[in-house]
Amino acid sequence: MGKLFGTDGIRGVANEYPITPDMVTQIGQATAHILKKKKHSSRIVIGKDTRLSGYMIESSLVSGICSMGTDVILVGPVPTPGIAFLTNNLDADAGVMISASHNPYQDNGIKIFSKNGYKLSDEEEMQIEELVLSKRLPNLLVSAENLGNVSREEDASGRYIVFLKNSFPGNLDLEGMKIVLDCANGATYKVAPVLFKEMRAEVIALNVSPSGRNINLNCGSLYPETLAKKVVETGSDIGLAFDGDGDRLVAIDEQGNIINGDKVIAICAKRLKDEKKLKNNTVVTTVMSNLGLSITFKELGIKNITTKVGDRYVLEEMIKNDCILGGEDSGHVIFKEYHTTGDGILTALQLLSVMKKEKKSLFELSGITKTFPQVLINIKVKRKAPLEEIPELKKVISDVEKELEGRGRVLVRYSGTQPLCRVMLEGSDESETERLAGKIAKVVEQKLN
Repeated sequence: MGKLFGTDGIRGVANEYPITPDMVTQIGQATAHILKKKKHSSRIVIGKDTRLSGYMIESSLVSGICSMGTDVILVGPVPTPGIAFLTNNLDADAGVMISASHNPYQDNGIKIFSKNGYKLSDEEEMQIEELVLSKRLPNLLVSAENLGNVSREEDASGRYIVFLKNSFPGNLDLEGMKIVLDCANGATYKVAPVLFKEMRAEVIALNVSPSGRNINLNCGSLYPETLAKKVVETGSDIGLAFDGDGDRLVAIDEQGNIINGDKVIAICAKRLKDEKKLKNNTVVTTVMSNLGLSITFKELGIKNITTKVGDRYVLEEMIKNDCILGGEDSGHVIFKEYHTTGDGILTALQLLSVMKKEKKSLFELSGITKTFPQVLINIKVKRKAPLEEIPELKKVISDVEKELEGRGRVLVRYSGTQPLCRVMLEGSDESETERLAGKIAKVVEQKLN
C-alpha cells in the first residue's frame, strides 16, 4: 500500500485503492482517533458532492468513525467550503468532504478539515496516514457501549447560505442583474440558485440535475464555453461556473469572454486597495498565474508572493504574511476576511460586489490585466519519476528557455491529484508558445510512458 494523501486530500478511482470501502473505513477510524479531543465527546461533520460513489464512501466513513467512539453529523450534498464553515459552526472536531472536485464521476476523494475550518497540515495528514498503514487500528476500537452516534443536520444549506450572504455588503443587493449559473451537476446545485434568487437576481440555472454520473461532464468551470454562449444568448450580465465541489469559480462577462481566477483576483485586489482594505498591500498567488497578473500588480503598486500549486499553500503564505486575498488562476480564490478556504460562491459574491460598487460591467473591470499567451498541455503518464532526474527533459527545457530569451517562462510539474504531467509555457507570441510547449510535451511523453 502506498501514500494516501496528495496535494488536496486523498483521491482516486472509486472502488480502487485507496478509495475502497475497507480503506475508507480505516481512514475514518484514523481521522477520528488522531483528531479526538479528550475533554468532551467528539463529533465529525460529513458532507459530499453528487457522485454515485458518495453513498458507498459516506457509509464506510460513518462506520469507521463510529467504531472509534466519535459521533457523526451528516449534512448531505453541500460544497466543500460549506463543510469548512459547518465544521466550525456546528462545533465539530473535524469535517470531512467526500469529493474529487473537478475530476470525472468515476473518481472520488476525501478532504479533511480541522475544527477551525482549515485543511489539515502536512503533519496531521502524515499522522493519519501512518496510523492507517501501521495496522494498529483494530487494537484501538472502542467497546460496544461507547460507539459513536449518527445524526443529520437538516438545515446545513440554510446555515451556509446565511454565512455567504453575510460576506456581501449589507447596503447592496443583486436586483436588476441577470445571472446565468453553471452548477456542474455538483455540490452547488441546490445552494447557488437559492442564494442568488434570495438576493434578488434574475437567475438562469444550468446543470442542476445531478444523476450521480454527470458531475463535471462537459459543464462547470472546466467547460465554460456553453455557459458563455448562454450568457450572450440571454443578454445576461454575468455567467458563474462552479466545479463539482464548489470551491472554484470561472466567470463569463456579458460579451462571452472567460474571466479566470487571475482576472478575478486582479479586479478584487484593486478594489480592496482603493478602499484601503488590502492588508499589507500584498496578494498571494501560485507559479501557475499568468505573467500578465504580476505585471498588473507592479502597475498597481501591489506586492505579490508566489507559492507552489495548491490552495493550501496559498493559505499558508497568507497566514504567514497576514494577507486577506490570495488564489490560483484555476479559480480557487481565498478571501481570508470571510473564509478559511477557497469558495466559488463567495468569490462570485465578492466579484459582483465590485461590479455593483463601481457600476461597471465585468468586461470593463477585466480590462485591468493583460493575459500573455499561455499553453497548458496535460500528458497522461504511467509513472511519476523525478523530473530533475531526466536528462533529456532538463535539456529540452533549457533549450526552450534559451530560445525564449527572457520573453516568457516554462513550468513542468506533476498533477498532485491525477496521473498527469503538466507542461505550461508562456510567451509573447502565441504560435511560438504552442510550438515550444509541444516540443517539451513530446519529450515528456517519450520518457514517462
